[in-house]
Amino acid sequence: MKMRRRPLLLLAAAWPLALRAAPVVQPGRALVFPRDFGAHPDHRTEWWYVTGALQTPQQREFGFQITFFRSRIDTAQGNPSRFAAHQLLFAHAAVTDLQGGRLLHDQRIARAGFGIAQAAEADTDVSLRDWFLRREGPAEASRYLAQLPAQGFAMDFALRETQPVLLQGEAGWSRKGPRPGQASYYYSQPQLAVEGRLLLGSEAHAVQGRAWLDHEWSEELLDAEALGWDWIGMNLDDGSALTAFQLRRRDGGALWAGGSFRVPGQAARSFAPGEVRFTPGRRWTSPATGATYPVEWQVDTPAGRFAVRARLDAQELDSRASSGAVYWEGLSDLLDAGGHRVGRGYLEMTGYAARLRL
Repeated sequence: MKMRRRPLLLLAAAWPLALRAAPVVQPGRALVFPRDFGAHPDHRTEWWYVTGALQTPQQREFGFQITFFRSRIDTAQGNPSRFAAHQLLFAHAAVTDLQGGRLLHDQRIARAGFGIAQAAEADTDVSLRDWFLRREGPAEASRYLAQLPAQGFAMDFALRETQPVLLQGEAGWSRKGPRPGQASYYYSQPQLAVEGRLLLGSEAHAVQGRAWLDHEWSEELLDAEALGWDWIGMNLDDGSALTAFQLRRRDGGALWAGGSFRVPGQAARSFAPGEVRFTPGRRWTSPATGATYPVEWQVDTPAGRFAVRARLDAQELDSRASSGAVYWEGLSDLLDAGGHRVGRGYLEMTGYAARLRL
């Protein structure tokens, strides 16, 4: 599928690259908070990603996704003009309305600066026009505020930390491929307690639930053989947190895999590539793009064998007007080997409509 050209990338004129050493993502670099809650503009790619499950007092259920991306534009780094697009910010917002059987989605893009878009370095404070995600409070007791008045819906949430930060991989250094440079700095904040207000058209809903936040930044992420990835972030009902992912080749095989499992009050167990296996099950084909996605999976990990089942098949997001990708991102249930639901969270699948490019 031919992707639309990103309009604002045309603003990044082909100026010579600034002479600098590329930042190295390597083990041994301790993450320091609150500084590492903030942006890392010296790295090429970064995102703050929040997903969760909500319900109203009347037991109506929703899923939601909030993502802010930051991208360094290398062709503009040597351009001294304040109008050059040195950094681009993208944002996605989505709501899964289970009762209505629909996905609502909006997206934005802008170059950083001029009061339009910014990603602060000292702490989480990212905004794009009137959308924002902001952290407050001590580093060990985070509270996030998120406001996103989108097309056809709006979110106004407070998200409160209930567990310590989960450092993924080796103390926050997460391998994403066979070469050591294919890695990211990566932490999660699972089991966030959410409350706030969700607006769908003219309907206002008081909501509460649980959410998951990922913050990841890197210089080089995808191997040339990688078509995309499959990822789950699951809040278990007993307070545990499960992460699992695989980088997928064109033949559907795993190029790399990983993840973690943490029981409340215990240290996280990090998974080696050979310890994680994704086996696809039932598939759904998007009538909009023709892409086919496995909406049910068996996921084998050292923490056990689980089934992942989408709560709604039609949770494909077309973000070609911002980040340029078509992907599937949706609210899903986590079941144990006996078929009992033990948690809920989000499943993300990329590279099914076209190879993912970062």
